Amino acid sequence: MRPRSPEVRKQDVLKRLDEDVDAWVSTSSADGTPYLMPLSFLWDGETLLFSTAASNPTSLNLQSNGLAHVALDHTRDVVIFSATAETLHVDDLPPGAADTFALKTGFDPRRATALYLYFRLTPTTLQSWQEANELPGRTLMKNNTWLV
Repeated sequence: MRPRSPEVRKQDVLKRLDEDVDAWVSTSSADGTPYLMPLSFLWDGETLLFSTAASNPTSLNLQSNGLAHVALDHTRDVVIFSATAETLHVDDLPPGAADTFALKTGFDPRRATALYLYFRLTPTTLQSWQEANELPGRTLMKNNTWLV
């Protein structure tokens, strides 16, 4: 398979962010203990919106340090990025965002019995590749800026 151009990789990444529903979110506690959790997300064109119970480790880690690594789920079509996280309550969301999140993910945190928080993750560095021949040039975003 021939390597994709950076422009095609970016188009493929944006399509996956629009169409995929779930991602792996990796965080760490203050003492460095790693935690990995699959979560559903909504992409708004610049950020990803996740929601999880306020008391679970992912939530606590994001509230404490605001950093995460996120990966979409295909090992032969890698999309992986570092992100900063902003903690939001449902009332902090833009109008319609909670409804759109629930529609896309099939889960409405507002209906849960436990308190759920939302997290807006902003990618800072993003990489994408399919095979070893795409490792050169795999970084498509750096310092919150698309390179292509």
